[in-house]
Amino acid sequence: MEASDSELKKELDATLHARRELGEEYESALVESFLEKVEQRLDGTVDRRVRRQLAEQQMVVARGARPPQQATEPNFGERFGFAIISMILAIPLSAIGVVQAGIEGLVATWFGIVGVNAVHAARWWPWTRHKPSASSDWED
Repeated sequence: MEASDSELKKELDATLHARRELGEEYESALVESFLEKVEQRLDGTVDRRVRRQLAEQQMVVARGARPPQQATEPNFGERFGFAIISMILAIPLSAIGVVQAGIEGLVATWFGIVGVNAVHAARWWPWTRHKPSASSDWED
């Protein structure tokens, strides 16, 4: 348990004790006061985390290292590697398709290869990119 957690627990105990002494007519004010303290604690924690992440990013930039790429930005190596692997696997898959089902097997195999590559390429089509909404801080 962290020190801030024990402080928050003490605040909760004090609020509950005050509620018992003052009665139910002060309950909403006591609850609001406690929730304000919780909110302040959360705001402080979030602020510290954001400052730490910004400082880490600034250190990365200051050192001249490239920041990590976003998932929406493919690099050439990933695209080229996927295409090469597809072509390498196409040879034995084509052979298996022809042996098992003849020309229909070959056609089905190549439809599958083209389909997999199309799905991989579709991840970076402009109209399929996820654009985060500013409606809520809790949604991704």
